[in-house]
Amino acid sequence: MSRPIRFLLDGEVRELSDIDPTLTVLNLLRYDLRRTGTKEGCAEGDCGACTVVLGELADGKVRFRAVNACILFAPMLDGRALFTVESLKQRGEPHPIQAAMVASHASQCGFCTPGFVMSLYAHQREGAATDSATLKDALAGNLCRCTGYGPILAAAQAMGADPQGSEIAALAVALKAIQPTEDLVIEHKGRRFLAPRSLDRFADALATHPDAVIVAGATDVGLWVTKQRRELPVLISINEVAQLARMEDQWAYVWIPATVRYVDAQGVFDQYLPEIGRMLRRLGGLQVRNAGTVCGNIANGSPIGDMPPALIAAGAMLELRRGAEVRTLPLEDYFLDYGKQDRRPGEFVQAVLVPKLPASRIFRIYKLSKRFDQDISAVCAGISIGVEAGRVTDARIAFGGMAATPKRATAAEAALTGQPWTEATVRAAAEALARDFQPIDDMRASAAYRLKAAQNLLIRAWLESQPAAPVRVLDAQAVAHG
Repeated sequence: MSRPIRFLLDGEVRELSDIDPTLTVLNLLRYDLRRTGTKEGCAEGDCGACTVVLGELADGKVRFRAVNACILFAPMLDGRALFTVESLKQRGEPHPIQAAMVASHASQCGFCTPGFVMSLYAHQREGAATDSATLKDALAGNLCRCTGYGPILAAAQAMGADPQGSEIAALAVALKAIQPTEDLVIEHKGRRFLAPRSLDRFADALATHPDAVIVAGATDVGLWVTKQRRELPVLISINEVAQLARMEDQWAYVWIPATVRYVDAQGVFDQYLPEIGRMLRRLGGLQVRNAGTVCGNIANGSPIGDMPPALIAAGAMLELRRGAEVRTLPLEDYFLDYGKQDRRPGEFVQAVLVPKLPASRIFRIYKLSKRFDQDISAVCAGISIGVEAGRVTDARIAFGGMAATPKRATAAEAALTGQPWTEATVRAAAEALARDFQPIDDMRASAAYRLKAAQNLLIRAWLESQPAAPVRVLDAQAVAHG
């Protein structure tokens, strides 16, 4: 049975029914609710002009997330609180963040300004640090063509602590009152959006609709609607399945289930695989990491996704489920060909098992792209090498952007295994990469660049594993000081 979507907007309960399942929150705000402060810039989650903030309950506390309204579907508001730039007014006075933006002359044309304000609003409400590096990370998903960002960062550092902290307890009570207990079913003109609340019901729904599109963060699926104009007959959200919301420590592995977002997994990677943790900070802007999931990045099978090469190199395993049946396979075996994965009808990615690698292992992740923040990789490398007594015991090397799928470099691995960990060995393995990959020319890089870059990244991993030689330090200082 269907029921309305219920969410909070400025503390008031709003209900939606009989809506298009792929209506974006951006269009809901601008055309239905007449909240035009939220802007459409790119309609693909890159520019941040549409940033809004979601408040949701987690372990009884309210968490605030900045997200892109342009690729967020309206049914995903169910049981949450929505804040827009219009929400910030306080008895007719500007919010302290808005006042700081004005005082710092942080707005010129003003088009992007509401998005910046909302990113800072989420940052402030979460009580996050306001040092320069943290603020730059928080604002990396917001683009401005006018200010040069300096005044915006100055405003961020001057915005102060959350002035509404006392209201969070009341917000938690209001959110608790609208938490759904029933599955959500939206039907509109022959299209459906289903949000089961248990793992068994999710599996049953997918078995009934094996061709349905699974929605987690919608950071990819949203573009199918906004850019490709695709009509999606059935969407099944995995977001409300409580059993898939918590990571579990399983001795040698960490079990990361399907609804765990990048931002929630950050701490696990920082602890056990800090190279991946560092790379995550370049995987989209914070709005994308606040919505997108680790398993979703794997499930869509993109040859340029950043997570698969890193996790393949780490030796991750994938957990797939169909009905009550669960099977496990090495992550690299999931990718069969371009656009084709080892996933049967009605089957879904339930979790990824991420190994805890020993600190003694050489493990490097490299992402090459045209800009540092918020860009798609031209080449992404995952390199994991065991060395004992100066000899390579085993090697796992994976690349994205080099083939039709994320792929291991088996010839290079064979050239390393059993050999002394020396520059000559590594250079021979780098040459073997030409047998592993025949990359293509495209808008991000040429085939020749990709191959040479991949070879150099392997050599770089060797260089970084060596004790720092004094001459290298002097050379680096000379370069740094011109």
